Amino acid sequence: MFGFGTMIEKLKKDPKTIVLTEGMDPRVLEAASRLLASNFLKPILLGNPDEITKCAEDAGFNIRGAEIIDPETYDRFEEMAQEFYELRKSKGVTIEKARETIKSTNYFGTMLIKMGIADCLLGGATYSTADTVRPALQIIKTKPENSIVSSCFILVRPSATGENEVLAMADCAINIKPTEDELVEICGETIQCAKLFGVEPKVAFLSYSTHHSGKGEDVDKMRNAAEKARIKYPDIPIEGELQFDAAVSPRVARQKVPDSDVAGYANTFIFPDINAGNIGYKIAQRVGNFEAYGPILLGLNAQVNDLSRGCNALEVYSMAIITAALA
Repeated sequence: MFGFGTMIEKLKKDPKTIVLTEGMDPRVLEAASRLLASNFLKPILLGNPDEITKCAEDAGFNIRGAEIIDPETYDRFEEMAQEFYELRKSKGVTIEKARETIKSTNYFGTMLIKMGIADCLLGGATYSTADTVRPALQIIKTKPENSIVSSCFILVRPSATGENEVLAMADCAINIKPTEDELVEICGETIQCAKLFGVEPKVAFLSYSTHHSGKGEDVDKMRNAAEKARIKYPDIPIEGELQFDAAVSPRVARQKVPDSDVAGYANTFIFPDINAGNIGYKIAQRVGNFEAYGPILLGLNAQVNDLSRGCNALEVYSMAIITAALA
């Protein structure tokens, strides 16, 4: 699998503990059985131990040695409830509501990170993105220098040269209509994420316009955001606003933006809104035959990642490694 050898070697030197919030899901159980056969990542499965064990046996997955925690019987439940209450009492949460809330595995798993019991979390096999992100925002919160949580997808496809073609796309899952300044923040986080996957970022702020060929508020937004990003990240090649063909086709770039070092060769794409981003990465995945890894959540104080509800067991396994490597 692309790039996973380096991540696994990193984790062998510094093993992590990852919470898998949907412990009874067959895809999660298959991924957990594979992780347990390794020595670089320890999974914690959430749910009723007897039910999880039976599900694994029925499906033929070996999860012997797995740590399974049931929120209903957890011996530090009251301590966890009190800590969550202290975090959220200013929002009107009572201790009774705190106890009720953390019984949900998405909240319970996030509190395991907060309490230092786990390093990172992967959810979303059955939870929505919002149900994975909301506990992280309430409990883990954003980094001090960040104002938002964002996301990116890493897309990978073998090329004719035998090397992988690797692209980064953001934000395709979290921010519906980001502002100029939010786009700059998304750009910065995506640059750092892309580098972890071996990408030397050439960033294109995408639009339906290339250098004033079209007009409109969205065009202005992407042009202004690109300019702000160039100032903030002077060592990174950044261009915008660009149409997608000008961003990736050297022939088109020579015609439309001949003086650009990015146009025609972009590998890191900042979309104007979630509509464009979500559609764009799924076109690349389904029509362009790219493998899509993500959404990788960016900007949080600890690594929490979301799965697509249409994921398979290999994607759960892959995202578990990525999540832990980023932790």
